[in-house]
Amino acid sequence: MNRAADVKIESHRRLCIVKDLNELSHWMTMLEYAIKELDHLCVIEKQLVKSASVPNRIHGLRRKIILSTAHFCKYEQELNTELDYGKTEYNINRAKVHEVKRQQYLACLNEHEHFKIMLYGMLEKFQRK
Repeated sequence: MNRAADVKIESHRRLCIVKDLNELSHWMTMLEYAIKELDHLCVIEKQLVKSASVPNRIHGLRRKIILSTAHFCKYEQELNTELDYGKTEYNINRAKVHEVKRQQYLACLNEHEHFKIMLYGMLEKFQRK
């Protein structure tokens, strides 16, 4: 009986880690898209807005997203190591760590969205002649 329970616990632990890895992969993909979008917004800014502060904000936001992506890559390595070699139980503490990472990801996306809204507001001031 104990052996069956251990197998079930291990199976659940592995399933939760794989779920976290899949979610993390999605986060990193979305952050890559955000970086590409910032590159395109930089071109738009240079051609239309021509504000001195906007390129600095783009550069800062891009740097922040890249650093977040690097932290997520390190977290991915930790999860893969735990999946392959670890025996640590998937408990509330591990779930809280993942939730903190989720909040960091959402903060990056939120800052990116606020920047886009600000830039689009600047673009609204332009009129076609």
